[in-house]
Amino acid sequence: MEEEKKVFTYRYPHPAVTADCVVFGFDGKGLKVLLIERGNEPYKGMWAIPGGFMNIDESAEECAVRELREETTLELTDLRQLGTFSAVNRDPRERVITVAFYALARKTEVRGGDDAARAKWWPIDEIPQLAFDHDYILRQAMRRIRQDIHFEPVGFGLLDEEFSISELQRLYESILGVRFDRRNFYRKMLQTGILHEVECNTSVPAAFGRHGEMKKMSIDALFGAAAPASPALPMSANETAADEEAEEDHAAVRRRRLFRFDEEGYTRMKEEGGFRLEF
Repeated sequence: MEEEKKVFTYRYPHPAVTADCVVFGFDGKGLKVLLIERGNEPYKGMWAIPGGFMNIDESAEECAVRELREETTLELTDLRQLGTFSAVNRDPRERVITVAFYALARKTEVRGGDDAARAKWWPIDEIPQLAFDHDYILRQAMRRIRQDIHFEPVGFGLLDEEFSISELQRLYESILGVRFDRRNFYRKMLQTGILHEVECNTSVPAAFGRHGEMKKMSIDALFGAAAPASPALPMSANETAADEEAEEDHAAVRRRRLFRFDEEGYTRMKEEGGFRLEF
């Protein structure tokens, strides 16, 4: 005789559980956050972090992945747990505890689904008032990513596979809310050993030698620093043409200098004492 299934319940009231996910993106200029417009009450019409109630047969992370897919069409699996949020009155429907995650994603097209009327990437400095306690959860996610970026190369997940130093600098500035000296940023990032320069397969500009080796150039030349003041004596036509040609070459070098994240370099750095980036 097949043994009867035993169902155990407690006589004490217990809360519902949800999972929410703060997703950061980057469009090459500034940091974005993925939000959904709620299609149902409570807070119908307000914007919120993607998320929802956890099924009885799934983990919190599985719930976050599923809800993100259903509400925004975004498929992500690499989530980091942010924390548990359990204020007694955080949800007007019933007693609800949420497990929040954060994730980094290359900015792609999204659309609302399930009970989300719309899905949209919002600039980090234009976030509307959010439903529930999601303003607080978002602030905690920003605090976490600002901590993590000093010890882990988390920001590289927001960039294309190949990127320029300027794009990397704009990303760090967007996350940390500061401005960096470009030459200092360039030096410090190269010193980390986690960047691999992509070989140029396009036509070789005049700034390169005939065998493709790069001529010695200053940081100012690479980054397009302001041209020096005009000399007291007028320049000859040949000198002027040479300077204009050099400026064009410098611009070509800036356009072509692309990098990739060097995973082997990062592994070596961790083995040698860890990653820590200070500006």
